[in-house]
Amino acid sequence: MDELVRITDVSPRDGLQNEPGIVPTSLKVELVRSLCRARVDEIEVSSFVSPKWVPQLADASEVFASLRNQKPDGISFSALVPNERGLQAALAVNQNAGERLIDKVSIFTAASETFSAKNTNATIAETLERFKPVIDRAKQAGIRVRGYVSCIIACPFEGPIPPERVAEVSARLLDLGIDELDLGDTIGAATPDRLRHLLLTVRDRLGDRLDITGEQRQYTPVHTIIHLHDTNGLAASCVPVALDLGVRWFDGSAGGLGGCPYASTPDTRAPGNISTLSLVEAIERHGLRTRINKDRLAAASTLARRLLDSPDPNPGPQA
Repeated sequence: MDELVRITDVSPRDGLQNEPGIVPTSLKVELVRSLCRARVDEIEVSSFVSPKWVPQLADASEVFASLRNQKPDGISFSALVPNERGLQAALAVNQNAGERLIDKVSIFTAASETFSAKNTNATIAETLERFKPVIDRAKQAGIRVRGYVSCIIACPFEGPIPPERVAEVSARLLDLGIDELDLGDTIGAATPDRLRHLLLTVRDRLGDRLDITGEQRQYTPVHTIIHLHDTNGLAASCVPVALDLGVRWFDGSAGGLGGCPYASTPDTRAPGNISTLSLVEAIERHGLRTRINKDRLAAASTLARRLLDSPDPNPGPQA
């Protein structure tokens, strides 16, 4: 078996957004450059969320501007956008750069109403309504759209989430016209059996609209991406399940940065996303391959972890 599996590294965005300090812009840029050298397929560079809510990523435009004319061929840059204002900021980056620095924007909802309310201050239905003009305008600009669904296995507030609810939210995102569906195990509650059941349920509901049917077809359906957190140390064991069901795209985070703050306790911080290196190794053990240079990825992972030791304690207006 010699199939190529794609990897998105989310450490510059998901890995840094919940850190208590502010990582200097120059170090964020160096992390992105390091991931480019490792030949990661896609890098989620930053987020155009209000600095009031995510001060750690208030410098999104500056980070992208520093990467002008530096995006290697075959590597995509993406950014999270919560609404039309966020999309406008992303489009302005491309306009100011005179090139398509941002190839893709991501929107985000959840399969849990409580999590949606706490994370977006909106119901699931309200988030979907908010996305309609974002998707339409992104399409007009020739930019792809990824749709995240959080809490695909369990919610820190509601507990286990019925797979049918994940399938329903996913179907509504597909109806809006997303290009990619990213299923996120936000608090790391997945086990191999739970993930298998979830993916089979989603596949049965959405069928040929996704790329996890296991069939060879003449067209390209909506790509399916799996976003695992390693809260319970089971993320790597879930990777083969997704691969067996036809998933060929995963999110990882250099150095395992990130993690959902709602999965932590007052005394213990929850582990973050599955590390990209662990993800690549799990894929290779299963007999598939990526195009990532593991030595350079190890260097990027070391840099990512060091960023957390170098936050700016006085971020000034970014705060």
